[in-house]
Amino acid sequence: MSNPLNFTRYFFKENGGKRFIVGHHHKKVCDALDKVLRGECNKLIINIAPRYGKTELAVKNFIAMGLAINPASSFIHLSYSSDLAVDNSIAIKDIVNSEAYQRLFDTRVKYGSDTKAQWDTEQGGGVYATSTLGQITGFGAGEVDRVDEQGNPLPYRFAGAIIIDDPIKPEDALSDVVRERVNRRFETTIRNRVNSRNTPIIIIMQRLHEHDLCGYLQEIEPDDWTVVSLPCVTTDAEGHKQPLWEFKHTLAELEKIRLANSFVYETQYMQNPTPIEGLMYSHFKTYDTMPIEAHLPRRKCYIDTADTGADWLCAICYEEYECGCFVTDILFTNKSMEYTEPATARMLVRNQTQEVVVESNNGGRGFRRNVEKHVRTLGDWEMVFIDLAQTANKQTRIFTNSSKVQNMIFYPEGWEDRWTHYANAMKAYRKEGGNEHDDAPDCTTGVVERFGLFVSSQVTDEEEEAIEDEIY
Repeated sequence: MSNPLNFTRYFFKENGGKRFIVGHHHKKVCDALDKVLRGECNKLIINIAPRYGKTELAVKNFIAMGLAINPASSFIHLSYSSDLAVDNSIAIKDIVNSEAYQRLFDTRVKYGSDTKAQWDTEQGGGVYATSTLGQITGFGAGEVDRVDEQGNPLPYRFAGAIIIDDPIKPEDALSDVVRERVNRRFETTIRNRVNSRNTPIIIIMQRLHEHDLCGYLQEIEPDDWTVVSLPCVTTDAEGHKQPLWEFKHTLAELEKIRLANSFVYETQYMQNPTPIEGLMYSHFKTYDTMPIEAHLPRRKCYIDTADTGADWLCAICYEEYECGCFVTDILFTNKSMEYTEPATARMLVRNQTQEVVVESNNGGRGFRRNVEKHVRTLGDWEMVFIDLAQTANKQTRIFTNSSKVQNMIFYPEGWEDRWTHYANAMKAYRKEGGNEHDDAPDCTTGVVERFGLFVSSQVTDEEEEAIEDEIY
């Protein structure tokens, strides 16, 4: 029981009769909590999905362990519901009063203080539990900094904390009024309930909104908070997806959650709180088979080259039918041109592209020439390349064509897995600024802008000879 994980496993089994199923994320959570106990971290945020063991680890057993280490520790425990906070308080007291705990530690609950929401230890510590918006004035967490007889500070010892578990209800997170009330409450009341600047504050919650309490604190104090963010799906070194805790959710089960409500999936399960009310695109169409039309489709590609070193190249290959544009391949990367030029050429040839439009702004013309050389080297002399000088305002183009993108662009089933970075860029793009990059929406907008436009010219004999001279 030298750390919070071993403590939890022991008392979960002793008092509940069941084995605590340990996942890798539990170890990460407990490593962070261990640093709190040692005084190495006093502002901790843990973002994790509901029902993944966060309350058992970071509230019930952490507080019980803190009282075992120092029976004089004082805790304030808050949650959006006073009933939930009180239930946790009762569970903590049950651990402290258990026979297994009493055999190992000297901490004892003080007689006469045995209430559900507030109780003390005989050694001067205790727990007070209420709602985030409840009454907490008059209560403090931790202890006043200790000093020796000469006034010099004594070494740190753990003496309690403020622990906030789910400060806001999920259905209230989209309410600006309720959300700001919680954030304001933290500033005006909760933050001041520590007895020392060294007293830890721990916030455990699933992300619900970009401006929830975790988002607010990371915005105003980005360097002060240690953040442990645990999305339910991760990708290993080989690019394979892995569930965070298969005991709770398999990949297939998480995919069902995503399909049922992508916003809930991204916020509560992936800890990616994109504001649903401000997204440019609300949906994306998909296909499993190409349409059957009387004429063959026109195979096209639209390319937006990287304007600066921080930008991404985006190239979208698609087949154009009368009913819309069916995406067949995407190259979306921030790698150098030594990689992107040959990679783009190979993608164009692989998709049997007939017409390639390259935005000629900021070096796009040179990129087009080099890609065309690679394509000719690969033996394709029929593919047509077009330089396009894009002069219209980028944000205006993206905004005014957003409905066309959602109604005319069709992605193959599973496109989010095939082109993860592109999909994330499209899904997270906002209407009113705050976007770090716009390469994916810009290129996709170019696809719908070119709908119905065809170029019949092919490479002339003179052009072919000139290109051959450059190649050979």
